[in-house]
Amino acid sequence: MRPDHPQPTSLAAFADRFRLALHEDHPTALLTGITMDSRDVRPGDLYVGVPGDRFHGASFSADAVGRGAVAVLTDAAGLVDATASGVPVLVTVESPRLTVGSMAAWLYRTDRDAPPVFGMTGTNGKTSTAHFLDAILRQLGRTTGLSTTAERRIGDEVVVSSLTTPESPELHALLARMRESGVDAAIIEVSAHALTRHRVDGLVFEVAAFTNLSQDHLDDYATMDDYFAAKLELFTPEHARRAVVSLDTPAGHTVAERASIPVTTITSLPRTAADWLVLVDEETPSYTAFTLRRAADGSELSTRVPVIGRHMAANGGLAIAMLVESGVPLSEIGAALQRDGGITASLPGRAVHVRVVDGPAVYVDSGHTPDAFAKTLEAVRHLTSGRVIMIAGANGDRDQLKRPEMGREAALGSDILIITDHQPRSEDPAAIREAVLGGARAAKPAGDIREIAAPEDAIRVAVSEAGGSDTILWAGLAEKNYREVAGVKVPFSVLGETRAALAEAGWIPV
Repeated sequence: MRPDHPQPTSLAAFADRFRLALHEDHPTALLTGITMDSRDVRPGDLYVGVPGDRFHGASFSADAVGRGAVAVLTDAAGLVDATASGVPVLVTVESPRLTVGSMAAWLYRTDRDAPPVFGMTGTNGKTSTAHFLDAILRQLGRTTGLSTTAERRIGDEVVVSSLTTPESPELHALLARMRESGVDAAIIEVSAHALTRHRVDGLVFEVAAFTNLSQDHLDDYATMDDYFAAKLELFTPEHARRAVVSLDTPAGHTVAERASIPVTTITSLPRTAADWLVLVDEETPSYTAFTLRRAADGSELSTRVPVIGRHMAANGGLAIAMLVESGVPLSEIGAALQRDGGITASLPGRAVHVRVVDGPAVYVDSGHTPDAFAKTLEAVRHLTSGRVIMIAGANGDRDQLKRPEMGREAALGSDILIITDHQPRSEDPAAIREAVLGGARAAKPAGDIREIAAPEDAIRVAVSEAGGSDTILWAGLAEKNYREVAGVKVPFSVLGETRAALAEAGWIPV
């Protein structure tokens, strides 16, 4: 998603603006875009070759030029390969990754002409909060742009995401396209990797939010402290003007203390002092109703989110508080939500309710952390008069340390637990299952814990065990249409298999 009508900028002016050495001067060259992916090059682009884990990006300079790049930016290590491409070369003394964000912002003019941008970070809840915020803005009559783990969207135009937060040239191109499309507000989900790898450089968020912190990504960060430190970078003047911070995990208190921008706090914990309090009023299989109350004056707003779970109400409250901090009156938000019967969001892969006639409740969820398991199981348990049957697994080529903890939470929160395969990617699926099973059996030695490798078999066993008062929770690949096994994407639909298994057992999916 790039601007349809980029404004050309001379290569010479670009080099002068960023004080870059220009090899093989070509004063008439004009830049209309910038990218770090040689496969994404369009005519008129500046290709940026950065050092990678296996290759230096400059080694792909010739490919980039073949696709239309008019110049290459790299460091000293990439100079030979870049020069061999036959186009002008810009050289920076530091890693291009450290400056490409500000370069993209200048080239696409998003540093001086972009819609207000909202951002959110945290281990869990980012995508939900982003979609709630997007829905509320739309209900207020705004035109929105959205970038999350699930999708990139401008108005009604949608593409699937490959990264939670795109690389900085792609992000600024996206914002420039949003500007062209008349977007009033942009919502960007910000991962820890985005901050560590400078993907949001050159962008200042109007309001940044912190959801929570729990174990994840220890395949990329040496310790939880390192992972947390990456997220803290968002709450500085370089990246945001103000913040709304949830105090529902201890890390929130630390963010509030260490942030170097104005902070407003929010909590769903009744005995925690905060500027905003989220009170859950009602939980049903279809929605969670809550009241958001402001401590300063006692003003409040009552509404609902169309998903289960107290944690989802907390995310809805966080989205509303972000809007208030941006200057939207609480009364205006309340009027729109009352008119529409709540926040009219559609959350990809979050507690998707597979409805059946007079049968078990069935939910499919994309949660893949111990904390996500625990919170979704808590929500399911609250709504279930019978047993909770869970199908769970873990993904390959990701944080291995969290797998036993995922098994532990899954076992403690369910009556029957079935461990199956999700996306093993390049790993041995049996080894992944063993790690999850180890945590589950250690936590609940006498529990009904089963291993069924094939997910299509796992859901059918779960359905065969379920009665009308039971609930099945399948945590994993809710919105995927494939599983990656040994590097091959195998067609597979969790929702499709779930509906098929229910129909085969005589339950009638709605």
